[in-house]
Amino acid sequence: MDKQTQIELEAAAFRRLLAHLQENTDVQNIDIMNLAGFCRNCLAKWYLAAAEDKGVEIDYDQAREHIYDMPYTEWKEKYQR
Repeated sequence: MDKQTQIELEAAAFRRLLAHLQENTDVQNIDIMNLAGFCRNCLAKWYLAAAEDKGVEIDYDQAREHIYDMPYTEWKEKYQR
């Protein structure tokens, strides 16, 4: 497999993971953290770090909005128990 195809597959898998998490708002971050050792906030931090590595300027709130598909405060109000 060439490098570009690998990158495209990894990106597609990441987008699917985000969609899955966005569709399953009943799954709380603490549940994910206890089972998998990471949560939506971890994904946002990894996304932010990747952006910084590429010289893309975003902040943590923007990264979380990308992961949650809405502002974090809105997600908390709607879905966090």
